[in-house]
Amino acid sequence: MERKRKMATKMKHSKLLLFGMMAMVAFYSCVPTREIRDENVVVPENYQNQSADTVNTGLVEWKEFFKDPNLIALIDSALVKNQELNIMLQQVDMAKNRIQAKKGEYLPFVNLQAGAEVEKVGEYTRNGSVEKNLEVKEGEEFPEPLTNYMVGAFATWELDVWKKLRNEKKAAVFEYLSSVEGKNFMVTNLVAEIADSYYELMALDNQKSIIDQNLEIQQNALRMVKLQKQAARATELAVKRFQAEVMKNQSHKYEIQQEIVEVENRLNFLIGRSPQHIQRASDNFIDTPIDVIYAGIPSQLLQNRPDVRSAEFELAAAKLDTKAAKANFYPQFTIKAGLGLEAFDTKYLTTTPESVLYSAIGDMVAPLINRNAIKAQYKNATARQLQAVYEYEKAILNAYIEVANQLSNIDNLKKSYDLKDGQVQALTESIDLSTRLFQSARVEYIEVLLAQREALESRMELVETKRDQLLAQVNMYRALGGGWN
Repeated sequence: MERKRKMATKMKHSKLLLFGMMAMVAFYSCVPTREIRDENVVVPENYQNQSADTVNTGLVEWKEFFKDPNLIALIDSALVKNQELNIMLQQVDMAKNRIQAKKGEYLPFVNLQAGAEVEKVGEYTRNGSVEKNLEVKEGEEFPEPLTNYMVGAFATWELDVWKKLRNEKKAAVFEYLSSVEGKNFMVTNLVAEIADSYYELMALDNQKSIIDQNLEIQQNALRMVKLQKQAARATELAVKRFQAEVMKNQSHKYEIQQEIVEVENRLNFLIGRSPQHIQRASDNFIDTPIDVIYAGIPSQLLQNRPDVRSAEFELAAAKLDTKAAKANFYPQFTIKAGLGLEAFDTKYLTTTPESVLYSAIGDMVAPLINRNAIKAQYKNATARQLQAVYEYEKAILNAYIEVANQLSNIDNLKKSYDLKDGQVQALTESIDLSTRLFQSARVEYIEVLLAQREALESRMELVETKRDQLLAQVNMYRALGGGWN
């Protein structure tokens, strides 16, 4: 009979357990799920009008890409002293520290606890009456006030059944890798910005030199016109027009000098130092060779470009954050345990086993009613994941378009430079020709003035085109993902 009753009780408990498990399964089958589309990483096989050669200039180290020793020294200094880059390095360190923090969350927490307390309760309370009765029964005086001393170690451990904590730790790793790539992208942009400013500074030096040369020609022409006026072969109007042209170019010279100061200080700021002269060799700027850039194939951008890789790691982190947010719907299992010594008098504190205390608790906590907060958290996580998908796709598309634009830019600038070089030669010859014709009274003074003005403008434009060619090279190098390695 007793055996049948035990079996019936056991079957009843089994049914209750089975019912509870079925109820839990049914309940958690209602956990929301949002489908997120996969990212599109398809890029064209090659660039327009380009061969499918895998040789890529973006893989060249920046110290080999740039040949000017002055520029190399500036970049070297900036990579050490630039404040914005150093700020970014601290952010990378903080991201690395977050990995350590997340790693510790799925390991047991053990705390050492020690305490002392004293308590005096009222006699006409439940605790007070219990103590009074104990005194009467035992015939011994109950300590008053009652003291208590305790020392022990207490542990808490959340069982990572649903891999929530491990996914959060992996997400932190990807966030760290993304921050590293973000730092690399900043280095790429910093190298490119310094090179851009350096070439712009050299171009301004050459423009200033051209103005100085042109002023000498114009002042000679002014003296010639004054002599022509004295000989009654020219008018005061011609003299005034030549004087105005000289003053115009003198004014332009001061504008260029101010631009030189500003570009120098921009470079000094990037290097992280106070304003000072930038060492450079501008004499042979116009003859600076334009090296051939090899673009490789578009698929290489996914590995070479730090901003693309950063977006890729951000997407990987967002996927893990979504999994961690979904795990909040499931039960959380926690184990708590403690071991120590406790006594009302310190002389008994080390008396064992009487003063030994220990505890072991297992908890399961699951959200049941009003899950709006975790639903919103999960929806936000999925929205961030979809946002990361778009960011990744945008980074890939932007990288491809930047390279395509610079390929076209380099080609068109080369053609433009060749034509402008011919224009400069023709207009430079026209200055001497117009001057001789004016001296022989075969052309008006205005022809000489226009020839000098057009020659000056063409030489200035030629310098600007050379600068644009060098900037296009730098921008192409940056677009291919070069500069950070």
